This record gives sequence, structure tokens and C-alpha cells, in this order.
Amino acid sequence: MALSAFPCPRPRSLFPCLHSHPCRSIPLISPSLHATRTVLSHVAAHPATSPLVWAAATAPRSVERSDPSIEENGALFKVLEEQGLGKGAGQKLEGKRNGSMGRERSVHDYMELAPQFITSDGGPPRWFCPLDCGPPPKDAPVLLFLPGMDGTGLGMILHHTVLGKLFEVCCLHIPVQDRTSFEGLARIVEAMLHEIDSNMNLKPIYIVGDSLGGALALTVAARNPTMDLVLILSNPGNPILMAMVNVQTNLSPLKQVQQLSDNLVALLPTLPRLSNVIPKEALLWKLKLLHSAAAYTNSRLHAVKAEVLLLVSGKDQVLPSTEEAKRLRSSLRNCRVRYFKDNGHTLLLERMTNLATVIKSTGLYRRFMKRDCVEDFIPPTPQEFDATEHNLRFLEQWISPIFFSTVNNGKIVKGLTGVPREGPLLFVGNHMLLGLESGLIVKEFFKQRKQLVHGAAHPFLFTNSFEGNMVEPLGIPDLLRLFGAVPVSGKNLFKLLANNKCVLLYPGGEREGLHRKDEEYKLFWPNQPEFVRMAARFNATIVPFSAVGEDEILEVCFDYDDFKINPIINKLLKQGDGTIPRIRSEADGEAYNQFLRIPIIAPKLPGRLYVLFGRPYLTTGRRHELQNKERAYELYWEIKREIEVGISYLQEKRKQDPCRDLLSRLVYEFPWGNNVPVPTFDP
Repeated sequence: MALSAFPCPRPRSLFPCLHSHPCRSIPLISPSLHATRTVLSHVAAHPATSPLVWAAATAPRSVERSDPSIEENGALFKVLEEQGLGKGAGQKLEGKRNGSMGRERSVHDYMELAPQFITSDGGPPRWFCPLDCGPPPKDAPVLLFLPGMDGTGLGMILHHTVLGKLFEVCCLHIPVQDRTSFEGLARIVEAMLHEIDSNMNLKPIYIVGDSLGGALALTVAARNPTMDLVLILSNPGNPILMAMVNVQTNLSPLKQVQQLSDNLVALLPTLPRLSNVIPKEALLWKLKLLHSAAAYTNSRLHAVKAEVLLLVSGKDQVLPSTEEAKRLRSSLRNCRVRYFKDNGHTLLLERMTNLATVIKSTGLYRRFMKRDCVEDFIPPTPQEFDATEHNLRFLEQWISPIFFSTVNNGKIVKGLTGVPREGPLLFVGNHMLLGLESGLIVKEFFKQRKQLVHGAAHPFLFTNSFEGNMVEPLGIPDLLRLFGAVPVSGKNLFKLLANNKCVLLYPGGEREGLHRKDEEYKLFWPNQPEFVRMAARFNATIVPFSAVGEDEILEVCFDYDDFKINPIINKLLKQGDGTIPRIRSEADGEAYNQFLRIPIIAPKLPGRLYVLFGRPYLTTGRRHELQNKERAYELYWEIKREIEVGISYLQEKRKQDPCRDLLSRLVYEFPWGNNVPVPTFDP
């Protein structure tokens, strides 16, 4: 692979075996990347002019070999030092591999390794694959990291372990003494992209750009509009311009650089040790590089067709990141923003940011050309569950939900004991206003059983129109995607049940979820028993559930009928109807011949939320029987009646709840704390 920035001969072999390689002291590409891209075997003959690709890594997938021994890894670590990547870099990495792979990374790891990477090695820019990413999963796309001001390539060190479970991670290292132009850096990245693309057809390539790396990523995307790229840019912009605000112009060039250096260090308080190792002439070169990067990139923004996600800090003391994000969002055709209001400029080196979670929750993760919300879904980790639990904690404390289930003999018990554990499961029930109970049901199953329930939600909730412009991470759209919710459709229901999943379905849909006044517990089901037939096709168990409590928590003040009779409001709302996807638009009846209208609501001094899971309906062995339309309708209406009976049961029994109102619950929790279960009625 010859790069135009550094002319060099084409390597002889496309997939050489690690054991048979003629020179074991040559830096090699990472294990899985090694199996799909060229090893630059010519680097030994051209150490100063070849774009080296190196990694401290295990064996490639394509080579049958046992787990590498410490001695083998030690040889690779020695290679890093022999190639001038800093004295002791190998030992540092080895220590991280052998002693700390199980713990969380922190900014201290960056501070420990960065000085080793900043020392001069006389080499050109090169790629490396972090050892702690581990072997990537099957069909994993490639993620390239383009560094910011430091050039080390260690800017994602806090995220290596989790990203390694989703991607093949490869980072660009730009030595401190390197003077490659911005155009040359762009050609190096492009060469890697073309090499990956030629060996991994139909897969997207992810690029994470930090600061200066963001400008580089946008340039490469603009020059390669036909390539399937996904850009994730962290505070993209020009740190030097901000640092130069207070630089006196009447000083000598050397003193200007000194003051610039001091300003940069002051703007980056988490990285003070770097000021001792970045030479002043290197900072001057960065200044020129960033100026050319800004001009080069801004002139090509219109050509960027890639998906772009901007990660923006609200407390960025280095860049006006918010203003820059607004400018980029208006200039790029396919751009979204996540706004981290409490983070600073070094966003990727702060604990509050989990890059893997951001990628998953924004729906950017996919393995092939088009995202499949079922096949490309990655379940949330326990850490992600803990990090997002606070989003529902206030609601839980406010309405104190209580769950009941029905065991085999028909007895109702507290908890989820009566709900089957084996899938596929199809939960169907009444839709409370705004899906008040949905998130709590999903959380309860994940918390109690580590069982994920995929909600089937309105497609509008997954659109950019609903998402908005400057969105904080892990809002409603992000939580829906993170916990496996999918746009409701027959196709998605088919895929979920075929993959033995648990699905939460509301046959009443938006008509129930956005109901009118005094319709709290009225079911609006279509005359289409399709979910019964779908369940029977995959031997799924249908679990009806009833939810009660909305009438004591929320009140509808302005509903669909009120919007309709107000000519001014109705006209304004109709202008946006064309952008909102409709469900069952061809169905008959008043329940479906209406557009999406979110009612205006007011909270009440809350009562309590009750959810009852009814008797499960097995469809195993009934596929042929339920293909009969009449038999399918019989089961369909029976399930509906079961839900209505459950609603009536809960409405009556809640009268016996000693902690039905908020005041009673607060009195009970005062001496015990809010972590103690609040008592309720005996079922």
C-alpha cells in the first residue's frame, strides 16, 4: 500500500502470516485488521519514509495459534521501543495488559503514557491498535481515531475496552517532530480508508475526530463522498485561535510561542505535564497546521455526505463549541448534536462521557450499509443501566409503582413470579397517557431479571424532528434506542420474535397513548388480530397486562378535539403533519383517521401506579389453528377482556392500599428512607 504523502513500494504479500514474516522486528497491524488489510512489510527498508502501521497485539484471526505468551508480547513491546516510540512504552503497555485490564481507565493512564508517545522518534505518522481493545466481535466495523493537539492517538484511552467490544479500533499517531502538512495527513487517512473499504465491502467506517482530528475527518469525508463513513466529532474546531486571544502581537515570534504555550496549558488544566514535553517549535507548527485545516475544511463542508454526530461541551474553556456546533449543523446535510452541558474541552478524557453508550443510544451503530434496529442492537450493560437509572428515579419515587402477576393456578401475587422467563414473550396491554408505565416496566424486568423488554414505539419518536437540535445525551430518544425500543411495524415485530426476544406492544397505539379527556382506561383496539397470528408463528407466549393510576397522576387539559375546533392552532399543527409518519393510515374508524396530537397535560398530587400481568396465553403448537381468522379473533378478544378485567380489579383493590396517596408514602418513608419497599394491598 503506497501512500502519496510518503512514496514507497507496494508490499509483496497481502496477508502474510505472523510466524513466517521475514522480519519479526517490524511493527505489525493489529490482530483482526492484520487479517483484512496489508501489512506494511517494507517499513524495515524505509523506516524514515514509510507510514508505519504498528500495534502491540495478539495473533490475527486468520492464523491458527494459541494465546500469545508473555514472552511474545514482550517481543512486541520491545519493538515499540526499538521503533523509537519512547523509552519504557512497552513496559507501560505490558503492565496495563497484565495487571489492569479489569479496571476502568482514567485520565491518569493518559498522563502516564502520553509523555512516552510525545518523545521524538524521527518517524512519520502511523497507525496503531490499542492492546486493551482486545479481539473485536464478528462482523465488527472499523473505527479510526484521529487525535487532537497532542497527536499521541491516546485520546480515547478511557474508552478502549468498551469500544473494542463493538469495533476494530485503530488510532493515528503523529510524532511530535513530524511536519507532515494537513494535506499529507488527509492523504494518509484516505489511504487507510481505501485499504479498509477494499477489503470490507458494504461495511461502514467510523471516524472519531478530536479537536484538530475533527477537521481532518470532515476533510476526508468531503473528498470521499461515495464512501460509507460515520463521523463522531468531539468539540471540533481550532484551539489555537482561542489561545491566541491574549497573545501580544508586539512580542518576538519566540516569545509569542512561549505565551501561546502558557495559554494552551492554562486552557487545558487536566494536561499540565504536556507543556514540559511539547517543544515550542512543535506548537508553532501546530498553529500553522490548524490555520490551514480550518480554511481547507470550511471550503468543503457542502460536500460532506457522511453521517455526522457532534459531541459538544457546555463548559468548554478552549473553544466556543456551542456556536461552532450550530454552524456545523446548519452547514452539514446529515448532522446531529449531543450537548454535554457539564463537560469541558477534553470531553473524551472525562468520566462523565461514555463514547460507546453515545454511539449506541444515538442509533449510529451498524455493521452494514443500512442499520437494522434489531440485528444491530447491542444490549445495554449493567453499567449503562446504572448510569441511566436516575432518569426514572424521580418518577419512581413520585408514583411508587407496584407490580403484580398471575401464577398458573390463577392466583395473583406481588412481583413478576407469574411472568414466564423463557421467550419469545409478547406483552400486550392498555396504553396509559404518554406511555407513563412503559419505561418502568422495562426497568423492572431489567432490574429484577436482567431481562430486556423491547418496546414497540411510534416511529415519530425516532426522528430528528422529535429529537431536536442541541440535545443532551440520554434523553427520551436515546433511552429508547439504548434499551432496544424499535419503531412499531410488522417487520420489526417479526424480527424480534424470530430472535426469541421479549416485546412490549400496545394494540391501541397512539389513540390510547394520546387519548382524550375521560378516556383513561378505554381500549381502542383495531379489528386486526395480527399480533396473535405473529405470536403463533414463533410459538410466543402472549402476556396481557393492565395498568392503573394515570387518573390520579396526570390530567388532560387540552386534547385532540380541542385542537381540532380551534382554527388557528389546528392550521399550525396541520403544517407539520406531513413530516410525522402515520400508523394504520389506511385503517377504518375514528380511532385511526386522525393525526398525531400531543395533549396538554397537568400533573396532579400523585396517587400510585399499579401494573398487573395476567394469565399467560401459550401459542405453542397453535400456529395452524390460529391461521383461521375466526379462531384468531376469539383469542384476540379474550386477551382484550383479560386486560379490561385486570383494570377493573386494580381500580377496586387500590382502595385498600394504605399508601395510595403521596402523603401516606412520605410519612412511611420518613423513618426508613426511600429505598425501603412501600407496602400496598394484599392481592
